[in-house]
Amino acid sequence: MKNKAITSRDIDFAQWYTDVVKAAKLADYSNVKGFVILEPNGYALWEKMQSILDKKLKETGHQNVYLPLLIPESLFAKESEMIEGFAPEVAWVTSGGQSKLEERLMIRPTSEALFSDYYASKVSSYRDLPKLYNQWANVVRWEKETRPFLRTREFLWQEGHTIHETAEEAKEETLKMLNIYKNFFEEYLAIPVVTGRKTEREKFAGAEYTYTVEALMYNGVALQSATSHYFGQKFSKAFGIKFTNRNSEDEFAYQTSWGATTRMIGGLIMVHSDDNGLILPPKIAPRQVVIVPIGEDNQVKETSMGILKKLTENGIIAFLDDSKKSPGFKFAEHEVNGIPIRIEIGARDLQNNIITLARRDTREKINISKDCDVVNEVNSLMNDIQNNLFAKAKERYQKQTYECHNLEEVKEVIETHPGFIKAMWCGDEACELKMKEIKGIKSRCILENCEHISTKCVACNKKAKQLVLWGIQY
Repeated sequence: MKNKAITSRDIDFAQWYTDVVKAAKLADYSNVKGFVILEPNGYALWEKMQSILDKKLKETGHQNVYLPLLIPESLFAKESEMIEGFAPEVAWVTSGGQSKLEERLMIRPTSEALFSDYYASKVSSYRDLPKLYNQWANVVRWEKETRPFLRTREFLWQEGHTIHETAEEAKEETLKMLNIYKNFFEEYLAIPVVTGRKTEREKFAGAEYTYTVEALMYNGVALQSATSHYFGQKFSKAFGIKFTNRNSEDEFAYQTSWGATTRMIGGLIMVHSDDNGLILPPKIAPRQVVIVPIGEDNQVKETSMGILKKLTENGIIAFLDDSKKSPGFKFAEHEVNGIPIRIEIGARDLQNNIITLARRDTREKINISKDCDVVNEVNSLMNDIQNNLFAKAKERYQKQTYECHNLEEVKEVIETHPGFIKAMWCGDEACELKMKEIKGIKSRCILENCEHISTKCVACNKKAKQLVLWGIQY
């Protein structure tokens, strides 16, 4: 039976998304326009993502730091591409207390300027390199249109900023971080992704080049889910990050930046969830199993507590719902919250020597013996759920990926069954803009090392240079 509080995603996807966010108590609107409140369920998801990514970053030698929230305007202006790219989204602080500030301070939209200024004072020799720092922080970007997790004026993220002795080392770092993100999305979030280089028009302001992680949502709209940038010496020259190299010569350091945000939660919702609420892959679920005892029978209570103890002792994140709500209400509540597995334990079932496992992804119920190895059964089921969610998402993404050879084919795809479009491109920005005229289509990334599907540009029919992934975006 469908959850009445949630609009069908096939009828109104935008409203469905909002309904799921609210019904699963992930976020709520605040009284500051464009800013949201992350509720316990939403913040718990971010904490789980943060803990996994943080471990991966530290395993690759990165250290966490924290830099100020405010950036002097003169400091940010040192890199011209950066200030031009971010100026429309910047929020400014102009007074402190009752006094007007001598210089405006921006609330950080990103921290390249602060990290570059800091590194300039900390590096003098190649022996000081590399510096592999990451920051978990919040940023503010004054978006015109907002939607919880996808685009909010304040959001949480991690932003890595590293400096290196050589270009080769920095380029290697850029790709390494891209692959860490790809692994995280596919292994933990069960979201298949495409990675590749952004075009000049779509790259990060101030970067030599940008790599992106692109995911396709249920409705065929693309979501840029993480990015990794190679800066070369652009910021080093602007901010004076010099070091004495191995030949005793002064040289500018080579720099990278990379990041992912709470937008990942939005992606998780839009790829996996259904008309009954949130669906979470077990590897990312803050709570993996809920045990629901039915009735007040002592044997039910003892069995429930025994199973809880076994699961938690074996590293499974389980909890017992012994609240006074009705069983039906509990089932619906845990379903909308996306708990991967529900264990139902009732007196009648125990008399028949069984307990019931309900999986959230398929809503299937499985009876198992109460005397079986419940830890093994739950682990096996969680593994199956994780794999099933990835397989379903991958199958859908493959079905929603199309090859187009001219603008008429592009229009037909976008207007009837949107998704990723593979099409050839001549490299001319004018042709990117022609594509954008079709419902705002943008290049998602250049598909390097992929076989070309034709020799002609999709927009101008001239000789093509690159195979590009295109799509409409959030």
